[in-house]
Parts: sequence; structure tokens; C-alpha cells
Amino acid sequence: MSSDLIVTFGGGKKVNAEFRGFTIPTDQSVMAGGEASAPEPFTLFLASIGTCAGIYVLSFCQSRDIPTDGIRVVQSHEPKPGGRGIGKITITIELPPSFPEKYKDAVINAANLCAVKKHLMEPPTFEVKTETVGG
Repeated sequence: MSSDLIVTFGGGKKVNAEFRGFTIPTDQSVMAGGEASAPEPFTLFLASIGTCAGIYVLSFCQSRDIPTDGIRVVQSHEPKPGGRGIGKITITIELPPSFPEKYKDAVINAANLCAVKKHLMEPPTFEVKTETVGG
């Protein structure tokens, strides 16, 4: 299976990512000229942070037989001081009263293991290039 992520265009403002047998659709908002038929790419980026933290919280609870009913991960965003872009992301793990007190710090530590967050903290090098194919 290829490790390359292939981006294709689906008409209008639709841009899809094909990776490991999945097609992940994106579109732009109506205001940006799209049909709003799928999340915008930046929305998927933000969702990848919260869902990554969420899988670590879920795995933490499952490995300790802690019920996950009533647990939510809520991700909040604050703008940069200049107003453009995101300056702070806060992840709040909402726990029910039945959640064991002794695991509250540990579940935060589990969420902090998120690979997406780690890649943001130590970003990869980006290279954008062209290549002529076919012909």
C-alpha cells in the first residue's frame, strides 16, 4: 500500500485526499465559492487535533475499564492577538462525577500524547515542488 497521500479535484471547490484506501472529501463554504458539501481543509486540521487527543483519552479509559459515558473532549480556539489565525488551542476533557479522582492528571497526560499535537510542537520541514508526468 502506498504511503503517498494523493490529492484530486472533485469539481467546484472540492478537493479530496486519497490515503490508505480512504477518500477524505473537502469543500469550501458557500461564502468562499464552494457548496459546503464537506468540511473545509482547515476544519479537518482542527478536528485531527481533537480526535487525536480523544483516541488517547478513549484508550486510557478502555485500558482501565473506566466507562466513557459522559466523557467529552471539547476543543476551544482563541485568535492570535492580531486576529488572524489561531493563537491558542485549549482541550478540555469533561468528566462525569463518577470518573476516578486518582486518574484525572493521568488522563490529561494521556491526551498530551497526541501525535498530531507533537507534530505541531516540532513541525516537519515542508517542500513544495513540481514534476511533469505523462505525456
